[in-house]
Amino acid sequence: MANPFVHVELNTPDPVKAKSFYAELFDWQLEDVPNPAAPTGTYTMIKVGEGTGGGIMKKIPDGPPGWLAYVEVDDIRAATKKAKSLGGEVMKDATEVIGMGWLSFIRDPTGAVLGLWQSKGQ
Repeated sequence: MANPFVHVELNTPDPVKAKSFYAELFDWQLEDVPNPAAPTGTYTMIKVGEGTGGGIMKKIPDGPPGWLAYVEVDDIRAATKKAKSLGGEVMKDATEVIGMGWLSFIRDPTGAVLGLWQSKGQ
């Protein structure tokens, strides 16, 4: 499938409370990993086994609160620019996630928010 969903991320004002809730609710395995770009210096990986995994982090100032799905793209800058040309709003322009890839946040013409993701090595 072209441009699959590849990651789902919770941006929350209280990661500790969220991790406790979701670990208990779904029996997710959670692993904190260092991330200097994250507001707390850590990022929690959600290991779900099968299916699309995700993460939990303290809400970043320019990121939307709540769950955000990411779609894989071949060229983050071109896809972000195309979204804008189609009537979308760029909420966060292409930004490097050191060692991992690049992301951007867009809002479609109906108001829905989506993350775009380009993995490093593409």
